[in-house]
Amino acid sequence: MSEDAFNISIRKFLKEVGVTSQRKIEETVRERQISGKKLKVRMTLTAEGTGLTHVVEGEIELP
Repeated sequence: MSEDAFNISIRKFLKEVGVTSQRKIEETVRERQISGKKLKVRMTLTAEGTGLTHVVEGEIELP
């Protein structure tokens, strides 16, 4: 696989993760009527068979 194909594949995956994650967060905030100033979030990335575990934590400001 070429570097370009590899990069495109990664970007495609990350775009799907970003779009679907945003939808899930929005749905959860609306349906459960979550209020407050911020929502603490954590995303964990793993890759089967590699031992990769990468955690990103952050806060999302609520409407």
